[in-house]
Amino acid sequence: MEAEANNTPAIAATPVETPAVSWRARLLKPLLYAGAIAVAGAFTTASWWWSCGWQGCPTPSQLRAWKPTEGGALLARDSAFVSALSPVNRTNVPLALVPAHVQAAFIAVEDRRFHAHHGVDWYGVARATVANVTAGSVREGASTITMQLARNVFLGNRATERTFGRKLLEWRYATLLEGSLSKQDILERYLNVIYLGNGVYGVEGASRDLFGKSVKNISLGEAAMLAGLPKAPSSYSPRRDKARARARRATVFDVLLREGVADSATIQKLRNAPLKLARAEWAPARAVDSWAVEAVRVTLDSLRAAGVIPKALNDAQLRVWSTIDRRAQIAGERAIASGAWQIDQERASGGFAVSGAGSRTQGALVALDPTTGALRAIVGGRRIERKGFNRALRAKRQPGSTFKPFVYAEALRQGFTLASMLEDEPVEIDIGRTMWTPANYGDNYAGHITLRDALARSANAATVRLSSKLSVRRIADLAHAQGITSELPIVPALALGAGAVTPLELTAAYAPFGNGGTRVQPYLVERVEDQFGRVLWSHSRTAAVKVLEATDAFLMTSLMQGVVDRGTGRPVRDAGIRGPVAGKTGTTNDGTDVWFVGFTPTLVASVWFGADDPQPLGWNASGGRLAAPVWARFLRDGWHSPEEDSAWMPPAGIETKQIDIGTGKLASDWCGPSRKEFFVRGSGPRTSCENDPYLAMRDAEPPDWHDSSDGGAGGIDPAQIDPAQIAAAVSGVLEAVGGNATARAAADRIMSELRKAQRDAAREARREVERVRRELRGVPQAPVPPRPPRERD
Repeated sequence: MEAEANNTPAIAATPVETPAVSWRARLLKPLLYAGAIAVAGAFTTASWWWSCGWQGCPTPSQLRAWKPTEGGALLARDSAFVSALSPVNRTNVPLALVPAHVQAAFIAVEDRRFHAHHGVDWYGVARATVANVTAGSVREGASTITMQLARNVFLGNRATERTFGRKLLEWRYATLLEGSLSKQDILERYLNVIYLGNGVYGVEGASRDLFGKSVKNISLGEAAMLAGLPKAPSSYSPRRDKARARARRATVFDVLLREGVADSATIQKLRNAPLKLARAEWAPARAVDSWAVEAVRVTLDSLRAAGVIPKALNDAQLRVWSTIDRRAQIAGERAIASGAWQIDQERASGGFAVSGAGSRTQGALVALDPTTGALRAIVGGRRIERKGFNRALRAKRQPGSTFKPFVYAEALRQGFTLASMLEDEPVEIDIGRTMWTPANYGDNYAGHITLRDALARSANAATVRLSSKLSVRRIADLAHAQGITSELPIVPALALGAGAVTPLELTAAYAPFGNGGTRVQPYLVERVEDQFGRVLWSHSRTAAVKVLEATDAFLMTSLMQGVVDRGTGRPVRDAGIRGPVAGKTGTTNDGTDVWFVGFTPTLVASVWFGADDPQPLGWNASGGRLAAPVWARFLRDGWHSPEEDSAWMPPAGIETKQIDIGTGKLASDWCGPSRKEFFVRGSGPRTSCENDPYLAMRDAEPPDWHDSSDGGAGGIDPAQIDPAQIAAAVSGVLEAVGGNATARAAADRIMSELRKAQRDAAREARREVERVRRELRGVPQAPVPPRPPRERD
């Protein structure tokens, strides 16, 4: 069946009529958008203006406290002034010392309605606008004294801009100044801050520079010369162009006459007066620069690079509170300069070249708080060098034997004790194709020696043997953990200081020895403020990192006290330093570098001497002879006596035992000299020295600084001394003379000589025993039955 055809007729489409939109409706949406944008723009501009260009506006109290900078300030830890950071040729004076005619001259020329407006002179703005429009260019400004002050103080980095935005900011800051300061305060700050040519700022400085006298003594004619300078200080400076300066002064005379500052007769007389200038230019007296300033500038530059300090703020606009101790800094700089000069005198007399810059002896000193890392003094050379090479921070030199404490600290960590015996004999180390043969200073060897005596004598052979039993890698790791940041070579010679380090890092790495085992991070700056007292940056303390057990740190301190009391650091005691002091000397090959790093309970400091081009410092150069006395001089002149400090106390876990110094074993009356020694509890010796008779009969240890004996044997033959007879004789004399002070003094002298002679005789006898022992080395010895130990107090 076919589909039925669709015969429905098509319907034609009719267009839909849209209602007409009026022109008002078409404009509404764009107007709304434009209005919203305008409102947002106005709000943004107002917020920008109100917040001083998004920088944050100073508070009224900050504005009242502000004074024109004289170069910024570096302050010591007690807020004492150390030095200017960036000296400025300016001397601030109170308004009371500025004569009325000087004030009137500046107001007449720069802002005649100064006392009438509130920061912005709208009459002046209208006048300048008409003049500039008429001329078709900027011919006249409308800046008031308040706006000029605002520009100099807040917008110095935008001083050359001629933009509407800068003018808006000047207006904002001027409003703030007027609301916070009196007119007299504003004028005083303006007269001190304004630039007046020839590198000089402020009316006092300009008066001294141009006329050779204080502003309080200048005439009206001289005041007119000063008042004409702010418009173009460099162009109108009479030291640059006298003719232009006279022409500018003549213009100022016209203004003074018009504003009624002086009458026509006075002005005419001033016009006829010659322009007289002082012959010598002026620069303010400044505090002597300091190595501490150079180090602080490095810190400030790094803070700018990190964006912490705005780059628009120069050093002259900053106040920096440092950790420096002013007395210590001055003493350190003097000690290094004097010590380097004395070394050069000795070198010159010995035929060494000291004339070239690279040949002269240089020095460095670093002192810091062992508990916080705060730097107390930093000296980078014998003479202060502006932006020069700071050897305390940057000179990498071999530390010599000052590196040995890290070897001994690692030995303690691995179970050695202060009484462990080391072999101090010539040694050869295979380092590949060659043999390394480190020698002791002067080729003097002690045979067998305790750990304590090895460090006190700075025995190279014993130290190298000790390091071979440890791990050079672990020694380097410990040094890095304590504060050494330079890369260290993993070679046997590292035990004797083969790496290169800076004085700063070596000093910091000694701090854990004296503070109980905690690493410190050296720092120099406590906080930085801008010229309004706003804190830009402050030091934040880092978390303490334990790198040594407290017991090991105490034992290392005790070891290094022995270095100072009776070892290579004895010159510190000879210089008169008393109280708790520990440290280590260091000397590199051929006496190229000499060191002493020492510490007290409140200070750790290092002294280094060497030439920039490494070369010997003399025929007999050593850290003990050259560096240690300078360290002692610095401590004496720049710090309090260690006698005022509380001595280091043994921490929990430390015990003492009386040991024989020849064997490191428990002492006995049948053996040689003994001493009290510290041990980690349970690690002390358990056997008697009597089991090693040959080792036990050895020299007595050198007397330390506590020894009150005062001289040699005075010609007494020790072999002829009978101690019992002498003692009886002296007792009889004392009993006979009773209270006779002269005889008693003589008797005391005799006993002193007796004790000294007995020690000398015992030493010679033990040396003979040692010689025999060496001859019999290798020959089997019959065992010696041990004797029961006797009771001791």
